[in-house]
Amino acid sequence: METELSRTLGIEHAIFGFTPFPAVAAALSRAGCFGVLGAVRYTAPDDLARDLDWMQEHTDGRPYGLDVVMPAKKVEGVGEADVEAMIPAGHRAYVRSVLAEHGVPELAEGEASGWRITGWMEEVARSQLDVAFDYPIGLLANALGSPPPDVVARAHEHGVLVAALAGSARHARRHAEAGIDVVVAQGYEAGGHTGEIASMVLTPEVVDAVSPLPVLAAGGIGSGEQ
Repeated sequence: METELSRTLGIEHAIFGFTPFPAVAAALSRAGCFGVLGAVRYTAPDDLARDLDWMQEHTDGRPYGLDVVMPAKKVEGVGEADVEAMIPAGHRAYVRSVLAEHGVPELAEGEASGWRITGWMEEVARSQLDVAFDYPIGLLANALGSPPPDVVARAHEHGVLVAALAGSARHARRHAEAGIDVVVAQGYEAGGHTGEIASMVLTPEVVDAVSPLPVLAAGGIGSGEQ
């Protein structure tokens, strides 16, 4: 099956796979699909560069993309230490008790605390983009919707399409207004973090809302029959 988007990106099959594992993303691309590497776990730019180097070597010249997590807007003056301070003491005590119950050892001194996912912070996502735009990625996806306008512009300057997740037609229309190239209609079956609308209802609503922009259907899709 070919679509306008698959032809634009130069892939054989209109199938996109989002994964945190470089080996899986590369395998998807080699198979003629479009592998998208999730970057949220990369807190150090060198780690992301290492895995993108690996992707370059194992995709056989096929296109691939990157998925980041960054808000369109942010609260100024809030850093990692402030986020860490927001975590309640009761939550910390509960987590420690669960780890102790199952014999999970304490982190070594100097390792990240593990209490927060720093890849969700805008400054970390921006450092990931500083690395990513040195590679021939074909698509930049953002799991929190439209990225900031300067990021969209920067991607377009590098010839990179920008995709944004949407959980409603209202979200999708905002993405189109923000200059997004591809809308990902993700139903609540995919963990629920984009909203409460099921994939079968959401996808046609989004298609109608942003036509003629291409739409990827995600969420309650796990097989060819679906």
